[in-house]
Amino acid sequence: MDANDWLESFLFHQFTMKNASPLTLQAYRSDIIQFLGLEGVHKDGIFEVNHLMLRRYLAWLKEKEYSRRSIARKLSATRSFLFFLQGQGVIKSGRWSAVARPRQEKTLPHFLYYHEVAALLEAPASDNPLGFRDRTMLELIYSSGLRVSELVSLKPVSLQLDERLVKVYGKGNKDRIVPLGGIAAGLLEKYMDEKRPLLAARDKQGREYEELFLNRWGRPLSDRGVRYIFKKYIQQVSHKIGITPHSLRHSFATHLLERGADLRVVQELLGHASISTTQIYTHVTKERLSEVYRSAFPR
Repeated sequence: MDANDWLESFLFHQFTMKNASPLTLQAYRSDIIQFLGLEGVHKDGIFEVNHLMLRRYLAWLKEKEYSRRSIARKLSATRSFLFFLQGQGVIKSGRWSAVARPRQEKTLPHFLYYHEVAALLEAPASDNPLGFRDRTMLELIYSSGLRVSELVSLKPVSLQLDERLVKVYGKGNKDRIVPLGGIAAGLLEKYMDEKRPLLAARDKQGREYEELFLNRWGRPLSDRGVRYIFKKYIQQVSHKIGITPHSLRHSFATHLLERGADLRVVQELLGHASISTTQIYTHVTKERLSEVYRSAFPR
């Protein structure tokens, strides 16, 4: 087996044993190919990989001015691959952990204030199928704190509208049940009954798709398509930099905590494996309190 064969074996292992998502596997593939290409590892060259190569890769990433977050991700993926090769007896034991990831910058997630969210949700023109679909999607992301990948993978059978619940196929192939707000549930019911059939009829080959949200041609809406739609509407209502569909998820969590929700409950709603991931939102709410204090206190 050459380097490419071992890479495919590693990705299969990550998928079957670690429940890695398709997006994670895609990132792993890209990062590891970059490492192998930089070192010119071909065919039997995989047996010669050592920790010095990993150090050179780290130096090259810094020289190319990749962000700390990107460097950490690439290094993590490559080290996982090298540990896998070591476990398979392909390469000798190496000091992979000695090549430390760069210290991460502490940044708070971008979010929208409630009045900004309200303006965004009202932006789509709901008098046509596409506009109504867009309004429904935005409301659903905010109402249930969904990731874009979770949104595009939803199916009509995922919805339990009578109980105002939705079953989400989340990160790491983990399912969770999250509540739906009343407005989101009402929009979804109308979308399913009236608007989705109109979009589905646009597929010229008459195919039927399981996905809940369809594009203008009656085919499943992609992750990229959702981001394009979001960008169109956010530019109409906000001039903030760095606002993405994920910012609606951040806003969902921040607004819940501001209104007294328990951190553990928010963790479950977001599908975070660790409470430490959810705790970043407590810093957001504290920052918000400080901002209000500074703007309102007279001295």
